[in-house]
Amino acid sequence: MDLKPILFVCGALLCALSLAMLVPAAVDWYFGHTARDFLVPAVVTAFFGITFVLACRQPRVNMNLRQIFLMTNCLWISVAGFGSLPFLVADLDMGLADAFFESMSGITTTGSTVMVGLDVTSHGILLWRAILQWIGGIGIVLMALSVLPMLNVGGMQMFKAEGFEQSEKLLPRAGEIAASVAIIYVGLTTVGFVALQLTGMGSFDALVHAMTAISTGGFSTSDESLGHWAEPGVQVVAISLMVLGSLPFMLYISYWKNGLGGMRIDSQSRAFLVLLTSLVVFMSLWVWFNLDVSFPHALSLSAFNVTSIMTGTGFASADYSAWGPFANSFFLVIMFFGGCAGSTTCGMKVFRLQVLMAGARMQLKQLLEPRGVFVASYDGRRVNASVLQSVTYFFFLFILSFAVLTMLLGATGLEFSVAVSSAATAICNVGPGIGDVVGPAGNFSTINEPAKWLMAIGMMVGRLEVFSVLILLLPRFWQP
Repeated sequence: MDLKPILFVCGALLCALSLAMLVPAAVDWYFGHTARDFLVPAVVTAFFGITFVLACRQPRVNMNLRQIFLMTNCLWISVAGFGSLPFLVADLDMGLADAFFESMSGITTTGSTVMVGLDVTSHGILLWRAILQWIGGIGIVLMALSVLPMLNVGGMQMFKAEGFEQSEKLLPRAGEIAASVAIIYVGLTTVGFVALQLTGMGSFDALVHAMTAISTGGFSTSDESLGHWAEPGVQVVAISLMVLGSLPFMLYISYWKNGLGGMRIDSQSRAFLVLLTSLVVFMSLWVWFNLDVSFPHALSLSAFNVTSIMTGTGFASADYSAWGPFANSFFLVIMFFGGCAGSTTCGMKVFRLQVLMAGARMQLKQLLEPRGVFVASYDGRRVNASVLQSVTYFFFLFILSFAVLTMLLGATGLEFSVAVSSAATAICNVGPGIGDVVGPAGNFSTINEPAKWLMAIGMMVGRLEVFSVLILLLPRFWQP
């Protein structure tokens, strides 16, 4: 396999990452901290980036499917690896496992953290965590619009016509699609930043939370997460940003080019909004009846935390692990749902749940009428057998990866409940787990180093849609 095109792209990305490190360096200098924590990593990252670019540059970069799969993995690993350098250089008492865990959690928009004392951590480090999640958020959107449909990963080929081909009608070149996504992404972040400031949040905190909310990442500037801010408006804005980040970005491009007059919410977005609303109402009623709080307060608690966990953001306004066994089971299950394909969210994605339900209905009808002819449909269109198979295989491998990661974490010495919760939050890229140790009131600083490495791998497996990582384990992949 020719690795030069892969190293060239990785080098270009590392050059961009080194420039991004200058932003928190300037922020640290402005607030009176040392800028060395980012200047040294920026120089190291730029050195490797420029070396790869100069050594591997070619007149024209053409890659086959195997190279694209490998490049996808290399990009995430390289950004997580070099992105961990500021955590190592800064005076945070973090080893390699902790730094890589934190960086991988950021770039995969997971939001799990090993850091404590965020309220007194330097502004540059807090901003760098947000930058990693913000980059990871737009990166997964572009990947979902271009790479995954082309590679037929997990049923994403369904969106070739609805996503990429449709966008070519709206925008003639793929570069313009990426530019449009970037403009919309920056625009939503800016709106969130201004809205959070209007609620009374400080400028720096508003910027960080706007970046981590629209990317559905969940890193915060306080150990209490958004529960540190008592203003109701903060949670309303955060919920809005999380929902906006969970909707397909092609929807925004369509509205931008065609105007709101031709507004049409696709089946996936409708299903996501209906499911989210139903879960919020259900949990609000349960909290109201069981926790001795007023219904408005129960609705506020449920709306924020259910939205945060289902979208994989991972903010917390309360310790929902203390709500009882049913609440723990409820939040563990909704971790797997996720948002819409082509958004910044994670998990299995709502469209896959729709396809699986359609396939299950078709099978049940076939059992009742063996001679009948039935087809699975999605959004009024027939689902091809290849798509249904791809989604089914994705579901199997997703659950299998979760089960294997749970057993491996248990083998490192974690208790069963901690292993299950940690595996779920890693594979689903959610952030906080369930329970006292890794729940919203705790973090992952106390788990052992082997478990941290395993969780970092699990984060990447979940973020890259399972197939893109597991395919590297096939010996045939490496054969000429």
